[in-house]
Amino acid sequence: MTEFLQQLINGLAFGSILALIALGYTMVYGILRFINFAHGDVFMLGSFVGFYVAPKIAGFMPMPSIGAALVVMIISMLVCAALGVIIERFAYRPLRRQPKLTMLITAIGVSLFLEYTGQLAFGAAPKKFPQLIPVYPITQIGGLSLNSNQVIVLGVTLLLFLALRFIVLKTRIGMAMRALSFNPEAAALMGV
Repeated sequence: MTEFLQQLINGLAFGSILALIALGYTMVYGILRFINFAHGDVFMLGSFVGFYVAPKIAGFMPMPSIGAALVVMIISMLVCAALGVIIERFAYRPLRRQPKLTMLITAIGVSLFLEYTGQLAFGAAPKKFPQLIPVYPITQIGGLSLNSNQVIVLGVTLLLFLALRFIVLKTRIGMAMRALSFNPEAAALMGV
C-alpha cells in the first residue's frame, strides 16, 4: 500500500506538469478549433532556454534558490511567448481562412521544423537539467516521502489553474475567448 501511495504522490506531481501542457492544447483548440502540433515543441524549447540560461544566472545569483528559479522561469516563458507570437504571425495567421487541413499540415510542419532544428542546435544526447530550487524533504510518514519540489509543482499548477479560471470567467479577455469558442463564425469575421 505504501508503494501505491508513494507512486500516487509522484504521479500527481508529474501529472500536474502534463496537465498544464494539456490545458494549453485545450484552450487553443477550444477557441480556435485548431490542433497546434507545435505546442509541445515550444515547451521543449523553453526547457532548453532554461537549461542554457541557468548557468548564466548562477554567475550573479546563488543557485539553487527560489529567486534564480523565478528568473530562469520568466526568461523561458518570455522566449516561449515570443516564439508563439512569431509562429502564429508567420505560419498560422496567413492560413486562417484556408481549409482546416491546410492549417493541420502547417502545424505538423512547424512541429517538425522545431524538433529537427532543436536536435541540430542542442544535440540528441540526454542532458541533466540544473537544480534550480533546493530540495527539502517535507515529510517521511510511514515510508512515504514528499519533498519541496513536489509541493511547489502542485502549488504552482493549482495557482495557474485558478488564475486562468479567473481570467476566463471574470475578465473581458476571458469573455471574448468564451464568445469565440461558442461562435466560430464570429471568429472568422474578426479575422481570428
